[in-house]
Amino acid sequence: MKIAMIGTGYVGLVSGVCFSDFGHEVICVDKDPRKIEMLERGEIPIYEPGLDTLLAKNVAAGRLSFTGDLKAAVDGADAVFIAVGTPTRRGDGHADLTYVMAAAEEIAEAMTGYTVVVTKSTVPVGTNKAVHDVISRVRPGFAFDVASNPEFLREGAAIDDFMRPDRVVVGVTSEQARRVMGDIYRPLFLREFPILYTDLETAEMIKYAANAFLATKITFINEIARLCEKVGADVKQVSRGMGLDNRIGNKFLHAGPGYGGSCFPKDTQALARMGQDHAAPMQIVETVIKVNDEVKRRMIEKIVDLCGGSVNGKTIAVLGVTFKPNTDDMRDAPSLTIVPALVGAGANVRAVDPQGEREGAHLLPHVHWLSDAYGAADKADCVVILTEWNEFRALDLQKLAASMAVPRMADLRNIYNAQDAKAAGFAAYTSVGR
Repeated sequence: MKIAMIGTGYVGLVSGVCFSDFGHEVICVDKDPRKIEMLERGEIPIYEPGLDTLLAKNVAAGRLSFTGDLKAAVDGADAVFIAVGTPTRRGDGHADLTYVMAAAEEIAEAMTGYTVVVTKSTVPVGTNKAVHDVISRVRPGFAFDVASNPEFLREGAAIDDFMRPDRVVVGVTSEQARRVMGDIYRPLFLREFPILYTDLETAEMIKYAANAFLATKITFINEIARLCEKVGADVKQVSRGMGLDNRIGNKFLHAGPGYGGSCFPKDTQALARMGQDHAAPMQIVETVIKVNDEVKRRMIEKIVDLCGGSVNGKTIAVLGVTFKPNTDDMRDAPSLTIVPALVGAGANVRAVDPQGEREGAHLLPHVHWLSDAYGAADKADCVVILTEWNEFRALDLQKLAASMAVPRMADLRNIYNAQDAKAAGFAAYTSVGR
């Protein structure tokens, strides 16, 4: 199959590289010439473990290429995937579909034969029909189909998620489109991974419903964590006791400083707006959004309380700023709420993150960046664990405490425990839900 992938952001690049590894001929398109130049040199504009090796392998095999010329990429393609950004629109919470519709128009003008136009971007229900209308207007009478193929990739584990998915969701309106999509995903079908074919609206809704439910699990355990602190329970054991119930499962039941990233914040907001627009309010989702914001602010209070009621003039070492480990993604990360609040309260903030400094340097002004946890903690008044990178999971706590002016730790990912921290010399330790 010949595939054109429009957009080389996180979803587009990972999907394009993986499709080429299936054996398809893939051309990735982007309007940013600097991105195309980087990719042609084998450089990856995002951090995703293993992606650089897989890209180089398929470029060398002649199955993967990059261009800024959308018309040339679409010429003769069996399927064209739209994988452009759908950020939250300012002011109203809706998903901004400007880039999706612009891509649809350009694809319509460039098609040279029957093509399946596949929306990979996360879009509100009804968007694929709107894409169909746009293409029909530009090319009336032309043979094409629109399909919905939402992604379910976890940052930091995206390649494995693509190659070994829990399921592949494909929304189609014709048997011909179903055959094309079946051929594209044939390697997964042969290995008996579930492929769910639905109508367009159902495929669109599955993506939002799945992300909203996961965000709800995170927010629920964070609310339970707050109550655990009041009544003397241990949220880690509560989570384990809940997760052993097969109806609930143990994933996304880890208390912490709230969810962030590229999907959950914007998708919950978009789903809430859809509910309002269709007079079917998503009351649970609306509450999840509200509580998640409160969780982040509560973490600030934890740090301030740990420091005796004020961080003014104190040095705070922050370990981890990305929204999760194994990514450089800073979008809606808890650090973007917590760190500016500490700086605004007069703290001298030092930060360490294996991949976050490139983005963080712009998003978190007035922060001093260091390369390791021990350097950041030297003469500090408090160390805060915000992201559970592996290198922060096995710190020498005794060494860390000994280097600090006042050995205090706010462990907002529950990596350690109070007993070990006290034994290592920490004068004060706080965590979440314990």
